Amino acid sequence: MKGGRSKAETKKADSKLSVKKGAAAASKSTKKGKPAKDPNKPKRPASAFFVFMEEFRKTYKEKHPNNKSVAAVGKAGGDKWKSLSAAKAPYVTKAEKRKVDYEKELRAYNKKLAEGPAEEESEKSNSEVNDEDDEEGSGEEDDDEDDDEDDE
Repeated sequence: MKGGRSKAETKKADSKLSVKKGAAAASKSTKKGKPAKDPNKPKRPASAFFVFMEEFRKTYKEKHPNNKSVAAVGKAGGDKWKSLSAAKAPYVTKAEKRKVDYEKELRAYNKKLAEGPAEEESEKSNSEVNDEDDEEGSGEEDDDEDDDEDDE
C-alpha cells in the first residue's frame, strides 16, 4: 500500500464520524429554533418587479401554453423588466400603494398586540400551573415503575 489507508483504519474513521454526526444531531435537537410565525401578521407587500411579474406570467402563459418551466418564465420576465424604462412607473405606483396599505395593517396589528399581552400572560400562567400539576402526577407513576424494577 502506497500511502493509502487500510480497511480497518477507514472503518475506525467512519465510526468516529458517525459518532460525531450523532452528537451534532443531538445538540441540534436541544437548541431552540426560531419562534413560530404569527399567522395573523400581515405579509410584506410585493415589490414593483413582483407586481410586474403577476401580469407578465399571465401573458407569458397565454403565448407559451406548453412551457411548464418556472425558470423560463422568470428569466423571460427578468429580461423584459430590464428592458423596460418608463413603462415601470405603473408597477412602481402599485407597489407603493401596497406598501402604504401594508404599513397601515402593520400598525393596526402592532396596536392589537400591544393591547393583548395582558390577557395572553394570564392564560399562559394558568397553563404553566396545569403543566406542573401534570408533571407531579407523572412523577409519581415513574417512582412506582422504579420500585417495581428494584423488587425484581
